[in-house]
Amino acid sequence: MAESFSDIGKVEAIDQLYRLSAYHPVPGLTYSAEKGGKVHTAARMYLEGIDFNLIYFPLKHLGYKCVVGVVGELYATLAHPKLLNVILGISSKLDLEQIKELWTGITVAAKEHGFEAVNLDLQPSNNGLFISLAATGETSLLTDKRRMAAKSKDLLCVSGSLGAAYLGMQVLEKGRRDFEKTGRQPDMTSWRMLVGDYLRPELDSSVVSKLEDAEIYPSYGYFVTRGLGDALKRLQRDSGMGAKVYADRLPFEGNTFQLGKQLDIDPVSAAFNGGDDMRLLFTVPILQMEKFRRDFQTFDIIGHLAQPEAGTVLVTPEGVELPVKAQGWREAESL
Repeated sequence: MAESFSDIGKVEAIDQLYRLSAYHPVPGLTYSAEKGGKVHTAARMYLEGIDFNLIYFPLKHLGYKCVVGVVGELYATLAHPKLLNVILGISSKLDLEQIKELWTGITVAAKEHGFEAVNLDLQPSNNGLFISLAATGETSLLTDKRRMAAKSKDLLCVSGSLGAAYLGMQVLEKGRRDFEKTGRQPDMTSWRMLVGDYLRPELDSSVVSKLEDAEIYPSYGYFVTRGLGDALKRLQRDSGMGAKVYADRLPFEGNTFQLGKQLDIDPVSAAFNGGDDMRLLFTVPILQMEKFRRDFQTFDIIGHLAQPEAGTVLVTPEGVELPVKAQGWREAESL
């Protein structure tokens, strides 16, 4: 019989969870940047029913994904992860064995991405599971000093396919609805790559070290989790420059367009307005293009910065420039 939290209590539950991991409880996490480095922080909260559905989301994958979702914000600032604080809000429908699955995913991802310490707290929840994470990382003084001002023609580079996670989530939601109607398990074999991008996204844990070793210092970095359009609008706001993205250079999974046709979803719209892609977007100096192409082949060059008057646009294969819109910004239309 699965153990309940009311049977063993919070302290024993936390002790059992730590015994499953390579981390140890500490009274408080503190960290000081070394040799003038810059400290960065990032925080995320994930809510059941809004950010994930436990009907089809394996708890181990969920824990792993939540860590990726916060560590990517550190990588975008060229920071090395150091400390991670985790708070789990647990409802009565979850027992300790299920939380152990979730915690295993969290600590596996934390170890993979180099967190030196992880702090855990448990709280009761009346409205389903919630997962709160706060991460701290450090950008070295040398890296911070070598980041140059953005210039027109600097490259826009993204770390993987776009729109895949959003389409993968749509497949899972369709499968859930079909199962409720028919009682038959849906066959998702054809879409396993897209579903995998949603359930267990991957990030290269060595990306910051690789950029430092190659002496490539992006002027700006963003973690793409609310669509490419949102990241581009933030880049425009922060840099004061325009940007041109080319539709025929956007990276997509192999069968994205086939699935988009079945679901009546435009993959380009999914790339710009979908969520949970968990990709890195960097602006790389144009003079380092050949080195970047050679050393960072998992990235795709999708466009370049432009003069402010150019605005932020999507360039079609026919050369038509469409203004980029993004959800969450005060605009009349969306791409």
